[in-house]
Amino acid sequence: MKIFILMFVFLNLFAQDNYSLRLASGQATESDFGEAIFGNWKSSPIDSTVISLDGGYLLKEGAFDLPLDFYIKSGLSKFSDSSGYQSDGNGNFTYKSKDVYEATLYIKAYWNFDFLQNRIRVGFGEGVSYTDTILNVEKYEADSENDNNSNFLNYIDFNVDFDFGRLIRYKPFNGTYIGWAIKHRSGIYGLINNVRRGGSNYNTIYLEKTF
Repeated sequence: MKIFILMFVFLNLFAQDNYSLRLASGQATESDFGEAIFGNWKSSPIDSTVISLDGGYLLKEGAFDLPLDFYIKSGLSKFSDSSGYQSDGNGNFTYKSKDVYEATLYIKAYWNFDFLQNRIRVGFGEGVSYTDTILNVEKYEADSENDNNSNFLNYIDFNVDFDFGRLIRYKPFNGTYIGWAIKHRSGIYGLINNVRRGGSNYNTIYLEKTF
């Protein structure tokens, strides 16, 4: 963690605002994507956490003469289950801890607006996600709904954040954002690999720097 803090301090010294780097950490929720956006969070029966690092490149700033920025982003994540989940297919469940690794690629749009002399961003990302094995929370969801699983799924990344540098009135830290995001994997109601409900949602908090 100290290395990441030093890295963000270094990036603040050489900020150019063409790139972004985000470090996030969070936990699985049983809520679906719509519920999670509006703060209706339910604890998942599977104790699963995630830590992720996402990098981005600014494609367009102020698109359509609006306060709208577009980035292309890619990320790597590690999911850890302290109480894993496994089914033998006959309704018998066992628990086994494991780690899962994920790679994502997505386009992210940010709507920017100023509030009380601060910069607020609401972002929505759309792309693809691939995991090296099936997440336990997705296995649980699929077994509960008699559904399928897939390593490759649609990926959505939704966030709200604010500019920490503007908050503390320290200009060198402008473009350093603190926020909350949802990491969402799904089959888009069966469109991808016939996965209708076997997806996942993770609530995360993060620190992101544009540089």
